Amino acid sequence: MLLEKGKDFAIKTAVHIRRMFEKFGYDEVFGRSAVTELLGLKNLSASKLLSNLVQADIIEPVSGYGKGKYKFKS
Repeated sequence: MLLEKGKDFAIKTAVHIRRMFEKFGYDEVFGRSAVTELLGLKNLSASKLLSNLVQADIIEPVSGYGKGKYKFKS
């Protein structure tokens, strides 16, 4: 299902999504700083990526972990 939702992204973005999923899976909560560290992106690029993934219904915001935390939708 994750691959189906990610099919409209550029190859580079799809690779980022795959690396993020391999690291975090469905259960781990992550934020922008974890994404910047994992993928070597700058803060703005990581924020845009997260925003795009929320809009594509791939990740969802979670509460109770602080502001700007997400997890993959299962």
